[in-house]
Amino acid sequence: MRFITPILVASLVAAGGAAYAGGKSSKDDKYIIKTVGEPKSCVQRSQIRSTDVIDSQTIDFKMRGGDIYRNSLPHKCSGLAFEEAFSYRTSINQLCNVDIIRVLDQTAGRIEERAACGLGKFQKIEKTRRDSDQG
Repeated sequence: MRFITPILVASLVAAGGAAYAGGKSSKDDKYIIKTVGEPKSCVQRSQIRSTDVIDSQTIDFKMRGGDIYRNSLPHKCSGLAFEEAFSYRTSINQLCNVDIIRVLDQTAGRIEERAACGLGKFQKIEKTRRDSDQG
């Protein structure tokens, strides 16, 4: 089976997307990140509500019910931070640390698969918004 993450829709609507600023995760700068429990090898695919690509090596999987599982890829994934879209194939209702994602590139109105990257373990996290803007 082939699944394309919901983030792809946002990429298509943006028609070219926003440029990635680089550096370690400007998306995370607004949050305090706390790990919860031990990492898991797999998450239930049917429970994934959406994804958020943080950088070229980090993806947050937002689950039904509000939990967030952060996947830290063992290696940087070329194009992931810029494209913010990926696909994966599984034959079961789980996405696991042994599975491969493929970066999706939209060029000239076509969507093509690019870099293939392995997933890491899924670490449950809690994100708390920083209050640095208040003072």
